[in-house]
This record gives sequence, C-alpha cells and structure tokens, in this order.
Amino acid sequence: MRGDLIDATKSLLHPSDLFTTPKHVTEQELCSLGVGDFVLSHEKKTTTFREAKKFIEKHEWLGRMSPFPTHLFTARYNDIMCGILVMDMPNAFSKMLGEETKNIERLISRGACISFSPKNLASALIMFSIRWMAKNTRYRLFTAYSDPEAKELGTIYQACNFLYLGQTFGTSRQYKIENGRWVSDRYFRSRSVYRRLAKSANINWNKSWQDGDKVYLDRMPKDTQQKLRELSSDYMNQCENRDSMPKHKYAYILGKSKTETKLLRKKFLELNKTYPYPKSRGE
Repeated sequence: MRGDLIDATKSLLHPSDLFTTPKHVTEQELCSLGVGDFVLSHEKKTTTFREAKKFIEKHEWLGRMSPFPTHLFTARYNDIMCGILVMDMPNAFSKMLGEETKNIERLISRGACISFSPKNLASALIMFSIRWMAKNTRYRLFTAYSDPEAKELGTIYQACNFLYLGQTFGTSRQYKIENGRWVSDRYFRSRSVYRRLAKSANINWNKSWQDGDKVYLDRMPKDTQQKLRELSSDYMNQCENRDSMPKHKYAYILGKSKTETKLLRKKFLELNKTYPYPKSRGE
C-alpha cells in the first residue's frame, strides 16, 4: 500500500476530459486556478466512496482504492472532484506513541490531484485533512509511505514538514495474483479473499466474523479458522513472487491544542529515531 500523494500521481488527462459540465469553463481559466479557488472538505464514505474510488482508479498511479479506507477528503472546483485524500487503517499497528498508538494512528493511503491543479493543492489538502482529523476525531498520528520502485521520494511530505523515519518499511516480498497485480501478503488476509476462499470450500460465511472490512478469525470455529488459514497460505504460495524494495516512511503529529501537540511530539521523538530527508529518488 502506498500513499505518496502527488509525488507521481498527477493525471495526464486534458482538462476537457474531466470538465464536461453545463457551465462553460475555458482551459485558460482552469490553468490559472489557485488553491483558494478549490473547496476542501471532509466527506462521508456513504455518499462519496463510489466517486472517490472512480477518481482514484482513473488518476492515482496505483489505480485502485486502498483496502480499509476510513475517512475521505476532497478538493472540488464548481462541485467537481479535482483532488482526493484517503485516510486508512495502518498496514500494521505500531507503538510509535506507546501502547495506545493503535487508537490514535491513521495512514494516508491514497491521494491524487488532477493535472491542471495548482502545485500547492496537494499539500493544502494533506494539511487540511490532518487538521480536520485532529479537531474532530481521536487521531493524532498520521503516517505515509513513499515507494522508491515508483521513483517516489516523499517530497510532498517533506514540504508539509513530516518527520522522516527512514527507508526500511513495507513488505520484503510481493505476489502476483490472477489479474497481474502485485500485492503484499496482507492481501491474502483481506475480507474479500477470506470470503472467496470460504465459498470455494463450501463454508457459509457468518457476518459476525467481520466488522466492516476487518475479519476476526478468533470468532470462527477452530476448524473453520484453521481451514481458512491453510487456504490463504496455499493461495499465496502458489503465486509468482519477487523481492520488494523497502519504502520510505513519514509521520506527522498533531494534537487538538498546541500543548497536546508539543507533548505528543516530545514523546514520539523519545520513542523513535528520525533522519534527514532523503534527496535521491529510487535509492
């Protein structure tokens, strides 16, 4: 899962490919827009997910929505989506702020802006999203990855003054599934895969085994749990696999007040080592 927002994600589409609205908007007008011309908002998944997913699939370089999105933020012009940022559950829960980290951490998992958007729109959307989260939710730690295999460096996170945690993160191996996509081992433990494997083994899926996108194997009968683990492992081991380069990781801490931010940042720096920003892409 990667979240290097706009480092390598700007669409190459012509403005007219997106703006097919009744109101006439000239290309000159689009290309002269400033950040202040866009409305930045938090939007509910129930009303925006389908539109956000379509936008990600069309404009974000990975071309697919992240597995466990929890919060969506948009940049709109004339009510048309021109930018999206997706907050997600972390790839793996950490202890970067102690034992309670799992309750206050969110991952910036996907992001994209349309090609003609002003260069500062991406950073404005990131910081708007983080400030909204700190003000309206319990989340205080925001992490993001940059993938050197895609020549990502994380310059957008550097511009937003994220802390840099190094290039030692992410899966060390990827697997090629039926559609040709390369995935991490996490994919084989996703809800959709477990449900598909259960169906193939004539196991009736019980909705109590899941909560949204998360699957709780410990809620299953032991024989069912063991069977699904075996099927998942067999599926993964049958896939072509390759080594994967470690990813860059960034983190931003923001509390509800300056005092809370100061205390959390101090604790974070006591528990974690940070490094100068990398400068060379693809190292």
